[in-house]
Amino acid sequence: KLEISESDNELRVTAEVPGMEEKDIEVLLDDDVLTLRGEKRSETDEKDYSERFYGRFERRIPLGYEVENDNVNASFTNGVLTLTLPKNPNAQSKVKRIPINH
Repeated sequence: KLEISESDNELRVTAEVPGMEEKDIEVLLDDDVLTLRGEKRSETDEKDYSERFYGRFERRIPLGYEVENDNVNASFTNGVLTLTLPKNPNAQSKVKRIPINH
C-alpha cells in the first residue's frame, strides 16, 4: 500500500512493506521521480524440506515538484517506510496547464 500526501511545503510518501527489513529497500530520487525498490527473501529449513520465497517490487512516483534533495528524510518502522520530501520554494511546479482551443 502506498499513500502520498501533499502540503504547501512538502510531500509525504508512506509505503507499507510488511515482512521486509530496512536493508532490503532502496530509495532513489532522480530529478522529480522517486523510485522505491526492494527484494524480499525468505527461507524455511525444516527437517524434511526447505523453501525459498523471493519477491521484488519497484515503484516509480513522478513528483511533479522539485524537492530539496539535501533535506529529504526517510524512516523505517514496523514495516512502514515514510519519506518526507520538502518542496524547493524557489522552484516552480513542473506541471503546465495546456489550454484547449475551441
